[in-house]
Amino acid sequence: METIIDLIEDGKLIKAREKIITMDAVDIELLLDEIPREKMLRVFRMLPKTLAADTFAYMKSDQQQYIIESITDNEINNIMDEMFMDDTVDFLEEMPANVVKRVLKTTDAKTRHTINQLLRYPDGSAGSIMTTEYVDLKKEMTAREALRHIRITGVDSETINTCYVIDKERKLEGAISIRKIILSAPETLVSDMMTTEVKYLYTYDDQETSAFRFKKYDLLSMPVVDGENRLVGIITIDDIVDVIEQEATEDIEIMAAITPTDKPYTETGALGTFQKRIPWLLLLMISATFTGGILSSYETSLAIYPALVAFIPMFMDTGGNAGGQASVAVIRSLALNEVEFKDIFKIVWKELRVALLCGLIMAVVCFLKAMVIDARFTDGVNFVTALIVSITIFLTIVIAKLVGCVMPLLAKRVGFDPAVMASPFITTIVDALSLIIYFQIVRLFLPM
Repeated sequence: METIIDLIEDGKLIKAREKIITMDAVDIELLLDEIPREKMLRVFRMLPKTLAADTFAYMKSDQQQYIIESITDNEINNIMDEMFMDDTVDFLEEMPANVVKRVLKTTDAKTRHTINQLLRYPDGSAGSIMTTEYVDLKKEMTAREALRHIRITGVDSETINTCYVIDKERKLEGAISIRKIILSAPETLVSDMMTTEVKYLYTYDDQETSAFRFKKYDLLSMPVVDGENRLVGIITIDDIVDVIEQEATEDIEIMAAITPTDKPYTETGALGTFQKRIPWLLLLMISATFTGGILSSYETSLAIYPALVAFIPMFMDTGGNAGGQASVAVIRSLALNEVEFKDIFKIVWKELRVALLCGLIMAVVCFLKAMVIDARFTDGVNFVTALIVSITIFLTIVIAKLVGCVMPLLAKRVGFDPAVMASPFITTIVDALSLIIYFQIVRLFLPM
């Protein structure tokens, strides 16, 4: 790639083009990202029509906008003709109104109508990520006729691996693989080759549900039907990979107390990043005042036994970590549809046993640490203090793991994203509970 960039920098564009047109569209996009905008446009215009459209589909939204604003209407029309419909819709969803208007103006009436239909589906629905470019067959066709039809229509289809059988009203009747058609006798009817057990999605199904069904049934494509069971499009595995990445990124951002964004980190400015992070930081800061209130209410105990203060960070950190372990495990299982709210008692029973084992080991280690290390270097630490600390750490871990596993399930039950109940919120809740447990045990063992 460095050699090609050197050729471009030296103005040897013809030699650069000879190398570029042998590259994959994804690699060309990475190359264009490395060179200045004005040279990027010149190189892009040198690409063959089909390769230019494929490369354009992989470009970042700001690069796409720059290209569209810099080229002619005829060039725009060439790109739109070569792009698959789902890529076109994804591109237009990211563009400002003036760019969308110009693109739609260059397309023919039929394409414009299809684009407008797809743009009306809610963001995150199966309809919003499907393509209308697929191969459909009639069940009265023979294998020979089906192959002839595929040769004609398959050129503009996103995939021909699986063809879908529809009736006169376009209602989905079955599916058949291209392999089966090729290997069957020429006069075999499609109705005799197809399977009627077709897994399909509705246009308004959530894209996360779509991804789960792809994984469950190990599919490369899936048909999408409307409310009357009419075939309106298909979703292919490349779109599902994008959905999985998007959903995983969203969950990670929520778990880290960041408002999700659909833009890559490098494309988001400092102000935009600030706006996504500050609401959560403010909310968590305000919620943390409960912890401060608890400490204030036990100010007398802390004054009498100042050695108690040294163990507070350990309780809070350990509790937050223990709760975070349980919450992340449950959140992940919910995301994979491995568990549901009805499994709450089974989950609580499992986490309780884990908590008791972890708590017991941690309590023993904590007691030994307090007696061997803390008693030597911290005034006021003795057998009673070590016992208080070890009991507190045991109960904190048990409570933290129970809170960590239950909160995501409750969030899912009431319609919230379970990822909201990840480490930041769990930590805030467990911090407060661990302090209450600590000082109540202190009151039981030490005179106040």
